[in-house]
Amino acid sequence: MYFGMFDPTFILLIPAIIFAFIAQSRVNSAYNNYSGVAGRNGMTGAAAARKILDSNGLDHVSVEMGKGRLSDHYDPRKKIMRLSPDVYNGSSIASLAIAAHESGHAIQHGSKYVPLSIRNVIAVPVSIVSGLSWPLLIVGLIVIQTGYYSQGNLIFNIGIFAFVGVILFHTITLPVELNASRRALVQLEELGIVLPEETGGAKKVLSAAAMTYVAALAVAVANLLRILLIRGRS
Repeated sequence: MYFGMFDPTFILLIPAIIFAFIAQSRVNSAYNNYSGVAGRNGMTGAAAARKILDSNGLDHVSVEMGKGRLSDHYDPRKKIMRLSPDVYNGSSIASLAIAAHESGHAIQHGSKYVPLSIRNVIAVPVSIVSGLSWPLLIVGLIVIQTGYYSQGNLIFNIGIFAFVGVILFHTITLPVELNASRRALVQLEELGIVLPEETGGAKKVLSAAAMTYVAALAVAVANLLRILLIRGRS
């Protein structure tokens, strides 16, 4: 096991970290650009969400104002969509795109979209397992260093399996988010929430947001490769 001042396996993370940084920068740039461009119909994010939900037979789903910037989400357990204040009250292209994306998740839930159903089932156990993965990996390495190789490798291997759960969650999340964005664009266009010439801006906001999920998966995979390399030399 190599415990120098520099761990060469960290090199594996650098491309993924750069990608994640670029993806987050694109999100901030797209949001900042289009949060200053008002939709011509004057509809707020809350009104847009309500229109999309009602048009898809989801009048039982409530739309509430949440807290924090870009904290927008749909809660499938309570059937509540919470939009951040800027999105809820805003009438910008960015606000409309984000509200439509969260409405896309509600539509997925209402239509029993399989990837979303899988994500909802595994979300809680994966969050628990993922929280245990790194402690298990670190404890495993410490035990190995003390000379208890069999016990240490067992703990480390359990940590690896726990981390695979993280990969699984990111893998299933990606198609869920991409599908929600596709549904959002369809709803925005078909319901006339944005005009044809405004669709491009909404698409840029949604595409930038989707890249963050790709980046999260890339970082997780790079971390798994690094963990496997560390295991191989322990």
